[in-house]
Amino acid sequence: MKAMFISFSVLLMCTQLFAADKGVISGKVVEQVGALPIPSAVVAVYASGSEQPIVTAPTDENGVFKIGSLKYGAYRIKVSYIGFVQLIVDDILLSDKDPEKRVGTLKLVADQTSLQEVTIAAEKPLIQYAADMMTYNVGQSILAEGSTASDILRNVPMVEVDLDGNASISGKRNTRIFIDGKPSDYMTSNIADLLSVLPSDAIEKIEVMTNPPARYSGDGEGIINIVLKKNFKIGLGGNAGGSAGLTGKTNANANASYKSKNYSINGGAAYQYNLRKTTNTSYRANLLADTTFYQNNLNDFRDSGDGGNYRANFDWNITKKQNFRLSTNYNNNSSNSLGGGYNYSLDEGLIEQSLRTTVNTGKIKRATLVVDADYELNIDTIGGKLTLGVTYNDNNDLTNRIINRTFTPANRAQQLQNNIDNIGNNGFTFKADFDKPVVKRRDNIELGIQYTYRNNNKDQRNQYFDFNTQQFVLNEKQSTQFLYKEDIFASYASYNLRIKNWGAKAGIRAEVTAVRFDLSSGENYDISPYISVFPSASISRNFKKFNVTSSYSVRVNRPRENNLNPQINNLDPLNINFGNPNLDPELTHQMDIGLNAWGMKWNFNPKLTYSSRTAVIERFRSVDQTGVSETTFDNVSSNQQYGIILSGNYRPHKTISTNANFMFSQTAYKSDINSALNRTGKNLSGSIGLSMQLPFKTAFEGNLNYYNNISAQGRNKGSITTWMGARKVFMKNKLNARVNISDPFGRANNSSYSEGTNFRVQNFNTNNSSNVTLSLNYRFARVSKAKVPPPPTPTAQ
Repeated sequence: MKAMFISFSVLLMCTQLFAADKGVISGKVVEQVGALPIPSAVVAVYASGSEQPIVTAPTDENGVFKIGSLKYGAYRIKVSYIGFVQLIVDDILLSDKDPEKRVGTLKLVADQTSLQEVTIAAEKPLIQYAADMMTYNVGQSILAEGSTASDILRNVPMVEVDLDGNASISGKRNTRIFIDGKPSDYMTSNIADLLSVLPSDAIEKIEVMTNPPARYSGDGEGIINIVLKKNFKIGLGGNAGGSAGLTGKTNANANASYKSKNYSINGGAAYQYNLRKTTNTSYRANLLADTTFYQNNLNDFRDSGDGGNYRANFDWNITKKQNFRLSTNYNNNSSNSLGGGYNYSLDEGLIEQSLRTTVNTGKIKRATLVVDADYELNIDTIGGKLTLGVTYNDNNDLTNRIINRTFTPANRAQQLQNNIDNIGNNGFTFKADFDKPVVKRRDNIELGIQYTYRNNNKDQRNQYFDFNTQQFVLNEKQSTQFLYKEDIFASYASYNLRIKNWGAKAGIRAEVTAVRFDLSSGENYDISPYISVFPSASISRNFKKFNVTSSYSVRVNRPRENNLNPQINNLDPLNINFGNPNLDPELTHQMDIGLNAWGMKWNFNPKLTYSSRTAVIERFRSVDQTGVSETTFDNVSSNQQYGIILSGNYRPHKTISTNANFMFSQTAYKSDINSALNRTGKNLSGSIGLSMQLPFKTAFEGNLNYYNNISAQGRNKGSITTWMGARKVFMKNKLNARVNISDPFGRANNSSYSEGTNFRVQNFNTNNSSNVTLSLNYRFARVSKAKVPPPPTPTAQ
C-alpha cells in the first residue's frame, strides 16, 4: 500500500513538468433572464476531440472568468451551474497571432424556463459542489455503462454502502434514498433490491444533500437523490449492453427513446443474476450474576437470485406553457438461499459443552409497482411555475424459510420450523409546488403542500414440526398480523435571496403525522397526531477565489413499521429480534460552515459540521439469565457530534484527475436512563479516486474507500474496499468495452463490537466482493451534442 501511494505521488509530481504556453480564454457568465452575473459557475476547457477537460475554473463574484497558461490549439468550453442548462462554445482557436480569445457574455438558461429544443450536453464535470449538496454526474464515470445504481453509489464521495447494499451519507445516522425527488422507501420494502437492478444507464446524476431544503420531507438527516435521465434528442436513440463477472454476477439492459417536437417516449429494461456468498463469525461472552459462559457462532450463507427492472415514460408538451409526464417503474426479485451454522456453547474455562447445528433454506419473492403523474404549468414568462404530482406505489414481499436444528450431544430433540412472512405495502402521495421569481427576477419564492398515505400489512406465520404426527403445527404466540397506517400532511415555504456577492435561503416546513397500528392478537397502538416544524437556512458570500457557506436545518427520524413492529423474529432462538411500539421520534439540529476555494487546476472544500440529537433511535441488545440475546430499537440517549469534512479535486495534467474526501468526527452519547450508554468515540471515513485519459480512446479509473463509526453500545469497523476499471471505445464511440476489478487485494469485510452490562460481542463478516467483470455496451443511435456558436468578440469587457 505504501509503495502504491509513493508511486502515485511521483506520478503527480512528474506531470508538473509539462510546459505551458500563454493562451488565454476569458468571458462573463450571466442569467438569460435579468442578466444577473452568476458567481461560481463552472467553466471547463476541453481540447478538441478530448473527453476530459484540461482545466476547470469558477467564475468570480461578477461572473467573470479568465483561464490562462493554455497551449496554442483548438478548444471548446462548457459552462455549467446547478439549476441552469449547460452551455457549449466550440471552435475557439488560440495561436501566437491570436493568443487571447474573449468569448463575451454567455447567457445561461434556467432549467425551469428552457425550451424543449435546448438540450443539456452529455459531458459534465464528474463532481460539482454547492452550499448544501454535492452532485456526482454519472455519465463521466467509467462505471456509467453496464453497472447498477448500487455499483455507482459505492464510488460516490461521502457515500457509504454496507455489505447488504444499503447506502448512507458519511456522518449521517439516518439517510433516505430518493428517486427523482421522491422517497424510494415508499416504493419498496427493500431499497437494496431496487438499487441492485436499477441500471446506471438510466441515471443522469446523484445528488448528496447534507442539509436538505424545505421542499423535501423532514425525515432523515441527509438525502441521496438519484436523478434519472429525461432529456433526449429529437428522433430515435438508445443503447443495449450486458456484463459478466467471475463470481457469477451478470446483467443485461436496454434503453430506447423516441422524441418528436411535442412529445417523447422512453423506456428500458434490465435483468440481473447475482450469486452472493457471505460468512459471519460471532463471539459472545455472557457475564451473568452467578456464572460466565461463551457462545461462538460460525455461519456460511449462499444466496442466488435474479431480478428485473422495467421503466416506461411518456412526456407531452401540451402547449408552450403546459407539460404532462407519466412514468411507471416495476421491479421484481426472487432468490433462493442456503445457510449453514454452528453454535458452540463453552463454559467459563472455554471447554465446549454443546453444539447446535443449523441448516437454513429460504425462498424470497419481491415485486414493486410505482406510477407517477406530474403536470407542470408555466404561469408567466419570467419563470413562474406550478407543478402538481401524484404517486401510487404497491409492493409485496413473500419470504418462506425452513430451519432445521440438531444438537450434540443428542440430549435435545431435533427442531424443525417453517417461518412464512407475507408483507404488503401500498401508498399514495399528492404534492403541489409553486415557484416564482420576485423582486426584479432576482429572488425566488417556493411554496408547496403534500399529503402522504402509507399502509403496511405483515402477516407472520411461524410453524414447528411435530415429529409424532409428521405435520407442521402453527405457533399461536408468534403467528400474528401487524397492520400499520400512516398519514402525513405537510406544507412548506422558502425564499431565495441574491444580492450582489451574497446569497441566502430560508425555509420552513410543517408536518402533521398520524400513526395507528395493531396486532391481530389484540394489542392496539394509536399515536396521537403530532405537529413537527422544520426550519432551514443557508447563506453564502462569494469572493474572487473562494466563497464561504453556512447552512442549518432541523430533521426528524420517525419510527416506522420496522422499528415499531413487536412481532418476534426467532430465526435464531439464541438471538431474537423485535420492534418497540413505544418509540419516540428522534430530532436532530444540524449545521455546517464551509469554504470553497479554487485554482486553475484544483478545488478544495473543507467543511465544519455540528449536530445535536435527542431521543436517539438505535438497536439495543440485552441478554437474559438463560443467555438469550434480545435486540430491539430504543431511544437510547441523546448525543452531540462535531466533525470536519475535507474534499477536493486536483488535476495535475489535462489527462489526469484526482479527487479525495475525508470525514472525521467525534460523537458523545449521554443517557439519563442507562449510564452504561454514556460514551464518547470517533468516526472516520474517506475515499481517494484517480481517473486518467489514455491514448487510443482508453481511460482508467480507480478508487479506495473506508469507514469506521461508533454506536451507543459499540463500534462498526468498516474495511478498506477498492475498485478499478478500464474502458475503451470502438466504432466511432458506438461500442464501449469495460473491465472492472473490485477488491483485488481481498474480499470486503467488516467487523463490529458491542457490549452491555452483562455481555460482550464481536462480529466479523465477509462476502465474495472480489470480482473481475467484463461489460459491453452498444449505442444504436449516437446522440449528437447541442452546440452554441461563439458570440461576437466584444470591443470591451
